[in-house]
Amino acid sequence: MRSYPTNSPQAAARIVALIVIADGDIGHAEALWLDRLAVHEQLGMPQHELYAQLDIFLEDLLSSGQLRWADTCPVDEYTLLKLLSEIQDPELQRRLLRLCVDLAEIDAQVDDGESAVLVAAVEQWGLQHEMLLPQLRH
Repeated sequence: MRSYPTNSPQAAARIVALIVIADGDIGHAEALWLDRLAVHEQLGMPQHELYAQLDIFLEDLLSSGQLRWADTCPVDEYTLLKLLSEIQDPELQRRLLRLCVDLAEIDAQVDDGESAVLVAAVEQWGLQHEMLLPQLRH
């Protein structure tokens, strides 16, 4: 699996990619919401680069044998924590958490895979208090 500089747009895009694939269904709705939420702008990258990063992440998962569709999270715990550890800036962590919550809720339910990623992010980044803020509750 590739590594990216800490707090880089590419590292942040992988967290978004993880939540997008966490329900096992990469569909048209997710792509629409990525665009509606202007995720690429919030991560500081052109739109085509965000989609390229999603593809690269899937390629990395497939080539490393990490992609686990049948489990509650598409990657193992070590990989999940390693990916989350690449985001250390508190503001970027909060922004990513808000984006991931929004993306997880687009189909009006948060499934087990999405929940596992969100819980791990909240715990790793120490953002339990963020889950109580009005902007995270829609």
